[in-house]
Amino acid sequence: MPIKKIYTEAYPLYDDGEHKVFWLGIEEADEEHGILTNQYLIVDGNEGAVLDPGGYFIFERVARNVLSRIPQVNIKYILYSHQDPDVIGTINLWYEEAPMAKIAISNLWIRFLPHLGVSESSRIVPIPDRGDVFKLGNSKIIAVPEHYLHSPGNFGFYDEKSGILFSGDIGAAAFPKDEWYLFVEDFEEHATYMEAFHKRYMSSTKALRAWVRYVKKLNPKMIAPQHGAIFEGENVKKFLDWLESLEVGVDVFEKEFWGD
Repeated sequence: MPIKKIYTEAYPLYDDGEHKVFWLGIEEADEEHGILTNQYLIVDGNEGAVLDPGGYFIFERVARNVLSRIPQVNIKYILYSHQDPDVIGTINLWYEEAPMAKIAISNLWIRFLPHLGVSESSRIVPIPDRGDVFKLGNSKIIAVPEHYLHSPGNFGFYDEKSGILFSGDIGAAAFPKDEWYLFVEDFEEHATYMEAFHKRYMSSTKALRAWVRYVKKLNPKMIAPQHGAIFEGENVKKFLDWLESLEVGVDVFEKEFWGD
């Protein structure tokens, strides 16, 4: 379906009264500025965490939707899965927009942040390679290692209370022109929008299968990537099984360019 105006507002993915999770909307104009991206907000009590808030052209819409749900001073974390510009391009703007927030990103990328206009480091939280736990209100967000999928310093974020795994670029899909939907319905069709991206951008089959084994133990109720559509219900298992059977990255590259 085409992008509709209704989706410019925040959309609830989970709400038990105390703990809430929102997808932060999309606009038709987003298609003019590169691949479509997803942003998310987790609120527990009076504290909030913004996940992968994105690049310059969507800042106004994302900030508006965040601040419609929680005051600026109550944003406790800005959580980044990796260093790509469509993820982190507005980090300097979020320093101003969320003045009390800690900014969390893989330890590998800390020294690059001054190139994005971030010179004050007291609010930066480096995430160690093995991950970390972020306390939000009465809940926990777990930084799940996703290294080499695709960045060498990459994390997903698992919200324990809602059971949602925010998977970054794992699960990304590139929709054809004039095609878009928020939740995956026909998995087999959707897989055709994911396959080329994963084969090229996920660097290691071994790393991908290790991640799938770990995530299956988490047993998430929903997997929400930074691009494409959200997996829920039986499509979570279909997605993980599909990934487990996929050969990606250097393994594909070796065969296609240098032979077996």
